[in-house]
Amino acid sequence: MNRTEFTLSDVHWLMDLLQTIEVGIVVLDGDNRVRSWNGFMENHSGIRADEAQGADLFQLFPDLPREWLERKLHTVRLLNTRTFSVWEQRPYLFRFRNRRPITGTEAYMFQNITFFPLTDQRGAVEGVCLLVYDVTDMASSRRQLEKSNAQLKRLSQTDGLTGLLNRSTWESFLQTEFERHFRYGSEAALVMLDIDHFKPINDTYGHMVGDEVIRQVTSLIKFNLRQPDIAGRYGGEEFAIILPETDLEGAECFAERIRSVIEHQPLKCLDQTIEVTASLGIAPWSLDYQDAEQWLGAADQALYAAKRQGRNQIVVAPLSE
Repeated sequence: MNRTEFTLSDVHWLMDLLQTIEVGIVVLDGDNRVRSWNGFMENHSGIRADEAQGADLFQLFPDLPREWLERKLHTVRLLNTRTFSVWEQRPYLFRFRNRRPITGTEAYMFQNITFFPLTDQRGAVEGVCLLVYDVTDMASSRRQLEKSNAQLKRLSQTDGLTGLLNRSTWESFLQTEFERHFRYGSEAALVMLDIDHFKPINDTYGHMVGDEVIRQVTSLIKFNLRQPDIAGRYGGEEFAIILPETDLEGAECFAERIRSVIEHQPLKCLDQTIEVTASLGIAPWSLDYQDAEQWLGAADQALYAAKRQGRNQIVVAPLSE
């Protein structure tokens, strides 16, 4: 075998490899016209190599991010250097349908792209090659992991029955709000709410009905919350709500609205219609409180005063003179 025969065979082998490799190869000239288009690009775009050859890339794919891509190509040509695009920043360049069965829930192929210059013997840039990598499996796995982690974090912070913040998470918000109000002196209030005579409901109708009562009371509370309000399930049938930027009058209006809607809206729980009431305690923010626990304790004492005085009412915590 002479040197010429070896070279021709080698080139044939290389061209065959480029056509069958599972990486997209696109070569563009200085006018962004296609000079090379391999089998990967044919298979995923549905555009044959002879159709792509010589065509303007932006006419072949009108939905390409033209301004962004032209800026990338210009950088490669001007600096004679490689650049990259990763799926985390831009999920895909070419809008190819995802055909992988394992990651079939992803509509489109996630792609990493490498752009590198093609130079002549003098080092002048003649064109730009785009290598298109299908990273759908990796990207989908990463997204699922991040989604699972986010869900685990949410579950660790919320109460499973009501969807409100759980006690420990709510108390961390309380600490943050206490420090903020202590520093800036803005108005705020704490409201503690307890469903009256809840144990007889559980004893009479069972825990499934009891849980449904808690869920429906939660819905009534959520419906009356403002965006900045922070509500949590404090334990059992007890709820706690932080009302930022709220004076005593505003807190009393909020508490009365909640108390009234619970009293006058019978709850349909499974096959039972149950009438419930709630007692509420309010502790307006004051510099008298030295820490968040003292503020919370004042609201809790007001709640239990409401229950001792006959339930289905609101009591405001007294401030020290």
